[in-house]
Amino acid sequence: MTDWQPSARYPDPAVVVVDLAFERYRLPLAKVERIATGCRWAEGPVWLGDSRSLVWSDIPNNRMLRWDEETGAVSVFRKPSNHANGHTRDRQGRIVSCEHGGRRVTRTEYDGTLTVIADSYKGKRLNSPNDVVVKSDGSIWFTDPTFGILGWYEGGKADPELPMNVYRVDPSGEIEVAAEGINQPNGLAFSPDESLLYIVESRAVPRKILAYDVKGGKKLANRRVLIDAGPGTPDGFRVDMDGNLWCGWGMGQDGLDGVHVFNPEGQRIGRIDLPERCANLCFGGLHRNRLFMAASTSVYALYVNTRGVGY
Repeated sequence: MTDWQPSARYPDPAVVVVDLAFERYRLPLAKVERIATGCRWAEGPVWLGDSRSLVWSDIPNNRMLRWDEETGAVSVFRKPSNHANGHTRDRQGRIVSCEHGGRRVTRTEYDGTLTVIADSYKGKRLNSPNDVVVKSDGSIWFTDPTFGILGWYEGGKADPELPMNVYRVDPSGEIEVAAEGINQPNGLAFSPDESLLYIVESRAVPRKILAYDVKGGKKLANRRVLIDAGPGTPDGFRVDMDGNLWCGWGMGQDGLDGVHVFNPEGQRIGRIDLPERCANLCFGGLHRNRLFMAASTSVYALYVNTRGVGY
């Protein structure tokens, strides 16, 4: 993708209004920018507002990279990274990471040391934690598919010891199964009021984004399909303050590679076309209105007229 260039036109034709409801979120004088390239498989971006920087994973290269908003410089944040995948920040500003190589979820402390949050359940090793969110009560929710143990590219090949569950780690440290019976659970995110949890089922046919009611802040109920992805592949996603889902999307063809945006009812309202499949994204910048998109070999950015939920 070394020959890719941003559009010379405003508004950017890559930002597609599928439904007029999306018009309010498009900034006519903002365009898709590529801020970094040279990755093998970019994933799990997380915004660090206190240092005005973005950190993301380059899983096959076993590293995490950092982009500086002030200078535009890209540097190595951590290598080796234990084939880290998804990241978020907890309510104290510490990075929480899913690691394929360690088959665990870790927290980066203020001094840079790592604390293991979860690496097993009932005496059996986790598969390969993929994506993670932290709820306002401090509980940590993560998906545990087998992608990182299927071969030697994004981790190490191994036999699974546990079903592909979604877990909740209580602030006390106790881990429990939050959802089960999902074929390769992937990205996950809460609605703005945390009454709903959305989870990608990435090996369903067709692929789906599921919705659950959150009962008592801890239990999931009333599983249902919110979005049928059809021929597309949803991966990681985040939610804005209006409850819209901004989903990394791909399938190697025009109109399916990039980001698809859905309203809270699961209707597609907008699209951001990228030259590469988008794995995951996050909101960042001073006002949390800059969308950072980790897309295969590159990271792209776009200012939008909404703000991401602050987690």
